[in-house]
Amino acid sequence: MIIKLNDIEVEPIEGETILETARRVGLKIPSMCYSKEAKHKASCMVCAVKNMANGQIIPSCTTTPVEGMSIDTECDEVKSIRRLSLELLLSDHKADCEAPCVMVCPKGLNIERMLYFYDKGNMAKAKAVVSGAFDLSSIGCDDCKVPCEKVCRRGTIDHHVEIRAIIKEIVATDVDVVTPDKTAGTNKSLYHSRLGRFTTIDKERLKESVTATSRCLHCACAGRDKCKLRFNATDAGINTSRYDATSAMTLMKKEKVTEKMWFEAAKCIRCGLCVYNSNNGFTFKNRGFIMEICIPEENKKNVDDSLASICPTGALYLEE
Repeated sequence: MIIKLNDIEVEPIEGETILETARRVGLKIPSMCYSKEAKHKASCMVCAVKNMANGQIIPSCTTTPVEGMSIDTECDEVKSIRRLSLELLLSDHKADCEAPCVMVCPKGLNIERMLYFYDKGNMAKAKAVVSGAFDLSSIGCDDCKVPCEKVCRRGTIDHHVEIRAIIKEIVATDVDVVTPDKTAGTNKSLYHSRLGRFTTIDKERLKESVTATSRCLHCACAGRDKCKLRFNATDAGINTSRYDATSAMTLMKKEKVTEKMWFEAAKCIRCGLCVYNSNNGFTFKNRGFIMEICIPEENKKNVDDSLASICPTGALYLEE
């Protein structure tokens, strides 16, 4: 059997999909709800292609090649559908990719990472993060106007995190730094999802529930470095979401699933990968626009940390 991919004749391998055939010959097709060697079903149309033989737009991640197909993977119509699909997914995705404090730090200090270790009581690692950004002997934020504190989301609830005071406390700690932690704080070339303003209900809930030592909300997405939604939005040239957030899910509500794995439903795009690839684990709840993915408490014993690796967003992630 021979099909055409962008007018190039290709012989598909039995059992592979159009997406897999295209990638095998070097053609790039984005995807969200597809995961190689995992159970998946077409749900997002981010991998859309056009069969020029009949004019149909089809999901390449689940469609297998048939004789006579002439597939276009990059025409304007296909790109438009993919972009629209991504914009709709983004409208249903409540998340900050990066913490606002990290975005504005002139020294490039990964403030959120520093505060994560600080709240865990790991002063050695917190100090390593600070030393990765500037010389500890001079403390690079002494003369800074602390824009990080001005944009701190906690400040919209009650009072901003005292970032500079915490940095000084960390630096004064009597622990040696063997290797500075130079983990990048942010990549400004990538798409950045933003939560927007908290509602009064959000503020009250977060004020009561966030009790970390620093009081930091830890709003940066823990899964941002592997987020397909972010990477695909960047490749599509999307800077801001065209649509307002429509998700009714509670933002920044984190549920512990295993000892290391957490689930944040507001970031979930309901692709179903965690449902199809867990046995009596994650499940669908409700139908239509109010459909959501959840995991009953009694089902948590049936899942393991490997599920986090196939989640296309930061909805499922492993804690460091």
